[in-house]
Amino acid sequence: MAKTESFRASLDKQPREVASMFDGVAKRYDLTNTVLSAGQDRYWRWATRKALMLRPGERVLDLAAGTGVSTLEFAKSGAWCVAADFSRGMLEAGRFRAVPMVAADGTALPFADESFDAVTISYGLRNISDSDAALRELLRVTKPGGRLAIAEFSTPVFGPFRTVYMEYLMKALPRVARAVSSNPDAYVYLAESIRAWPNQPQLALRIADAGWSSVKWRNLTGGIVALHRAYKLG
Repeated sequence: MAKTESFRASLDKQPREVASMFDGVAKRYDLTNTVLSAGQDRYWRWATRKALMLRPGERVLDLAAGTGVSTLEFAKSGAWCVAADFSRGMLEAGRFRAVPMVAADGTALPFADESFDAVTISYGLRNISDSDAALRELLRVTKPGGRLAIAEFSTPVFGPFRTVYMEYLMKALPRVARAVSSNPDAYVYLAESIRAWPNQPQLALRIADAGWSSVKWRNLTGGIVALHRAYKLG
């Protein structure tokens, strides 16, 4: 147990390391996220659902869905939503939720071409070893005219707030995680990976380079989270 509790992945994001790390935080993952975000995680999920513009009967892929808490939010629209994640521990922790769940590698999705009306990934693109390949896979499984929404931690737009936030990430966040997380060292990786992640316009360029069209973004909570949207041309 001690070995699991002290484990965190490195920034080269080896898939087995990242999956093992998330297996280790699965049991209290949702609670930890709510505490660390001061409850903003609920608002971010709601905003992502609204950005997807889901309609009853549509098919939706929620990649890196973890325990399925985001999938359940999207299903409120009446769309059919499937949760996919490469951490089996996370999926197991969310089995009580009434949504279909599939173990899946974001760089090689087990779905046919043009299977979904909308695809989304929240706070998971950053953890995939080849995020550009994942963007291309999401495009592949989306129907022509389909939508993409990516919610991801980003760069606060107000300079003084950005400085305070980065201090929180590197110092306070791991300390807070020790009080609530089953694997607090994983949140050191979380802080490091957020700092190393592209900012809003840089990520928009990568999404466009993967083949998506009409890429736009909206800042949530001052840019702590950026919500990128795009479409697949018909």
